[in-house]
Amino acid sequence: MAENTTGKNPNSGLGIHARRVIAYIVLIFLSFLCLFWFYILFINATRSNAELSQGFKLIPSNQLGVNWNNLIHGTIPVVSGMWNSLLISTACAILTTYFSTMTAYAIHVYDFKGKKFIFSFILAVMMIPTQVTALGFIRFMDALKLMDTRIPLIIPAIAAPVTFYYMKQYMESTLPLSIVEAARIDGAGEFRTFNTIVLPLMKPAIAVQAIFTFVSSWNNYFTPALILKSDELKTLPILLAQLRSADFLKFDMGQVYCMIAFSIFPVIIVYICLSKYIVQGIALGSVKG
Repeated sequence: MAENTTGKNPNSGLGIHARRVIAYIVLIFLSFLCLFWFYILFINATRSNAELSQGFKLIPSNQLGVNWNNLIHGTIPVVSGMWNSLLISTACAILTTYFSTMTAYAIHVYDFKGKKFIFSFILAVMMIPTQVTALGFIRFMDALKLMDTRIPLIIPAIAAPVTFYYMKQYMESTLPLSIVEAARIDGAGEFRTFNTIVLPLMKPAIAVQAIFTFVSSWNNYFTPALILKSDELKTLPILLAQLRSADFLKFDMGQVYCMIAFSIFPVIIVYICLSKYIVQGIALGSVKG
């Protein structure tokens, strides 16, 4: 009998090919499950309330323009709600990621008394739910005369223990202290070192946390519902809840689906703009691993 002198298993290539096919099938199936619900959302946004009451159909209708026109010219200030959500979410994403990265940089680079205690305290704060501190937060904002303003929804978001912890863990694997020491020897100040050296190295982590922070602030209903009272300051989740709670004569499910579809576009755009940094972060982690 002929022997295999190459030392390779002739069935190994077939096994790798089969595993690759199975992996592709699983990924296609999972992608279908994720995207199918978006398809249902956009299909329902093109249908009227009467058509939706008749059941679901896979074919889009021609009522998207009507739903949008009724939504814009209705009693719900959708445009101002979009602007408020966009302003608050963008400000939260920028400030949270920047100051969380700065805090993680201070904990990672500097050695000072109480460093371990501060790190443990920040992690302990991460375990406290927002609902527990809501009453005290509302009273504090009322004492500062900041109720019905955007400030309580932006400034407190800077203190984000979850973002800090993620940045700290990522910094330990991507930021050697020798780079910081070299920058100091060259005469760079601490802020210049942080802004010109540390932040570019942290771009993948910043992009990931910016997406999470943006989406969390965009979908936040609890805190804005407690703070905002004026219609011109309300965010999209509050307006969407008002639209869904309309009385029977004014309730239009087509408008509800249209508003939901309208509200997720900025989230998709933010993800598309920052996704390349996420891919870079995954590639960097795989190389270092």
